[in-house]
Amino acid sequence: MKPLLLFAAVLVSLALGQSASVPHARPAKSQRTGQVQPLAPGTRAVPTIPTLKLTPAIPQVRAVEVMGNGFIRVAHALVLVTDAEAAGSLTALAQAVTAASYRADPGLAEVDVSVYRAGDYGGFGGPLPLLTLSVPRSRQATYAAALKAGSYERVWVGDRAAAPAPKLTPLQDLERLPIFAGTRAALLAEKLEQQKGLQTGGIRGGKLYRGSPLRRQVALTFDDVPHPMYFPLLLDVLGREKAHATFFIIGRNAQAYPYFILDLVRGGHEVANHTFHHVRLPGLSDAQITAELQSTNALISGINGQPVRYFRPPGGRYSARVTRIAEGLGLTTVFWTDDPGDFQNPGVETVEARFARHLRPGGIILLHDNAPDGLAALPDLLNVARQQGYVVDTVGDLTR
Repeated sequence: MKPLLLFAAVLVSLALGQSASVPHARPAKSQRTGQVQPLAPGTRAVPTIPTLKLTPAIPQVRAVEVMGNGFIRVAHALVLVTDAEAAGSLTALAQAVTAASYRADPGLAEVDVSVYRAGDYGGFGGPLPLLTLSVPRSRQATYAAALKAGSYERVWVGDRAAAPAPKLTPLQDLERLPIFAGTRAALLAEKLEQQKGLQTGGIRGGKLYRGSPLRRQVALTFDDVPHPMYFPLLLDVLGREKAHATFFIIGRNAQAYPYFILDLVRGGHEVANHTFHHVRLPGLSDAQITAELQSTNALISGINGQPVRYFRPPGGRYSARVTRIAEGLGLTTVFWTDDPGDFQNPGVETVEARFARHLRPGGIILLHDNAPDGLAALPDLLNVARQQGYVVDTVGDLTR
C-alpha cells in the first residue's frame, strides 16, 4: 500500500492553541518557471500604482510605476524589446529611460529599470530580464561615466538568448499556514516536534519554530525578496527605524538584482534561502530539492561572500525529507508564529491589529517584500513591538 499523503496546516494552529486542519491539495496551473509571483492578491483589490508620463515617449517602455513610503518615492520602469532590439545597446536604452524618468519626476530617490525580451516576458518572477539597472539620485550625475568604464556596480546583464522551456512549476500559494506532507506517522511525529519547539524555543532537529519564550525578543522576516520597486522602499523604512530583519531570497530574483543583496548586507540585515524558483518542494525529487537550495546558497554566497544559514519553504509546504536535505546543506528551516496577512491586502489597520494580537516572546513575524499594506504598516508594527518592550532582531539574533 502506498503511504498516505497528508497536508496539515499545523504550526500556526498549534502556536495559537487551535486544532489543526487538513486542507485539500490543489494542482498548480502549468506556466513558465517562476511566471507568477503575485503582488498582494487577497481580500481587497490590488491598489492602482501611479505611473509617470515620459516626454518624449520611449516606445519600448511598457510603464514607469512610482511608489512612496511616506519619506521617498521610487520608480520602476518595465521595458520590453523586440528580438532585433535585444541585439542592440540595451544599456543606452536603459540610460535613456532613467534620464526621462528623472525629468518626469525630479524628486525621485531612485529609478530602477528592467529590460525584458517582449516574447519572453511573463510578469515579474518569470523568465529573467535581459538587463537591470538601478540609479539612486545620489549617483545620477556620475553613473553614466562609470557604466561606460565598466565600473558601475548597480547594473546586471543577462543572457540574450531566448528563455528556455520551463522545468518546474512555480508555487502560487502564499505563506499562510505551514503545510506538512507525509505519512500519518510522520505527521504525528511532526506535530509533537512542533509542540516541543513552540514550548521551549530554539533550533530542534534543524528546524526553528520559535525563539526563546523567556525573552521579549522577536525576529522580523520578509519573504520573496527582492522586488525592484518595493525593496528600496522597504530598506529605507528599516534604515530610518534602525531595525534589522532576515530576508528570504528567491534565487532568480537575486540573480537579476544582485546589487540589492549587497544593499541588504550593507544595511546589517540577514540574507536567507527561499529556493531558486519559489516552487513546491515536497513533490520534487531529492536531486531537484537539493538543486533549488544549493543553487540559491551558491548564488547568495557568491554575491555577499557569506554562508547562508536559514531557509523557508515557499508556501510553507515542507516534509521531513525537505528539512533533512536542507539540514544536510547547513540550513535551518525557519517557520513563523505571527502572520499579519499583509499579502491579503486586508488594509493597514487590519495588518497592525493582527500583528499586535499574535505578538509573543520568541515570535517570528512573517511579512513580504512586495505587499503594499505591509510596507505602509511597518513603522507602526515596529513601534507597537517596542512599546511592549520587545527587541526586534534577525533570525540569527533570535537563536543566539
